[in-house]
Amino acid sequence: MKLRVLVCVAPLLLSGCSTLSGMNWGAMNPVNWFSSSTEVTENGVGDITAGTAMDEKAITDALDGDYRLRSGMKTANGNIVRYYEALKDDKLAMIINGDNGTVSRIEVLDPDIETASGVKIGTEFSALYSKAYGDCQKGSGDDANAVECQASDSEHIVYLFTGEWRGPEGLMPSDDALKSWKLSKIVWHR
Repeated sequence: MKLRVLVCVAPLLLSGCSTLSGMNWGAMNPVNWFSSSTEVTENGVGDITAGTAMDEKAITDALDGDYRLRSGMKTANGNIVRYYEALKDDKLAMIINGDNGTVSRIEVLDPDIETASGVKIGTEFSALYSKAYGDCQKGSGDDANAVECQASDSEHIVYLFTGEWRGPEGLMPSDDALKSWKLSKIVWHR
């Protein structure tokens, strides 16, 4: 009798295993129920670091399956570059760039992702800086309308602020104008 039950149940269990292989088992761990969300640190964003392969599976695993990835290609400095966009609820949350086979730059747009010091999208310039001189410069490329500021005590984290300014194109806004600008992108780079 036991053998007959085992023979009947075994195929069901085995077929169920393949269906459940895509499940995020890490989310079932009670330790993870109360842990903090993804964070930007000197090492990277969450579990994505400079050592993470520029590969969809490696990035998905590092993000614990919390984001849906889509890949793309663009040109930068005359070279074709692959990148991944991480989407959360169909909203762009991160752009992950790489070179030489590993992740080199992550642009964070998700307001739920903070730095280790609590800085997040929407933070005002005046909450972090009293003046731009020494820490900030005019953005470039796709971020030409932004002001780029090095995070204090960081070699790998940069903040991009955007806001209203009607001054001459190509010049940095004044410190008074920057006070109300908001953080629109946190960038981690190698």
